[in-house]
Amino acid sequence: MKYEIFGQPMPAVTIHLEPGESIFTQSGGMSWMTDAIDMDTNMKGGLLKGLGRMFTGESLFMATYTARGAGQSITCASTFPGTILALEVGPGREYICQKSAFLCATPAVELSANLIRGVSGGLFGGEGFVLQKLGGVGMAFVELDGSIRQYDLAPGQRLKVDTGNVALFESHVRYSVEMVKGFKNILLGGEGLFLTTLEGPGRVWLQTMTLPGLAQRIIPFLPQDSK
Repeated sequence: MKYEIFGQPMPAVTIHLEPGESIFTQSGGMSWMTDAIDMDTNMKGGLLKGLGRMFTGESLFMATYTARGAGQSITCASTFPGTILALEVGPGREYICQKSAFLCATPAVELSANLIRGVSGGLFGGEGFVLQKLGGVGMAFVELDGSIRQYDLAPGQRLKVDTGNVALFESHVRYSVEMVKGFKNILLGGEGLFLTTLEGPGRVWLQTMTLPGLAQRIIPFLPQDSK
């Protein structure tokens, strides 16, 4: 399967399909496609898995697109400024993603909910208790906020990250949350009370922008309703 990621700051991915090849997206995830592609909307994995996906920011129903002819293509576009990342999913290559990161994937990829262990991690980790998990086998495409920097953490190596800037990490990376030390740092540091800690071994991807941060910057410039 061939693909092309293009466009900035609102990227998209075009996936080229041969007869019988498929991808699935959340409902409404397709931007455009060629004529000889069939669409099938379903609750991929059943009701319980569908409800779990809803808690991660995705739709209850998924749409599967299958090519019935040669030389077909389908394009899925990002819904916000950022980066589209292609991931090879397989044994030993499972990923934990921020909410709403999933864009599309080949049929044998499994999209499910991943619960954050520990009350502090869920409450203060920047994404709540539920993140997305990509397992199974195949290719998956995720949409992340802003620009992306990748780090390969050695065993025991730790990286402290501001809330919300954790975009994606391999499932064997340890994820935890720590309180910022020092009363002055908490009061005047501008980083909030907690920082996320990622501990290797494993690969992590960090994002330069967060949607809540972008919204906070835009809101003061929106027209106010005068009554």
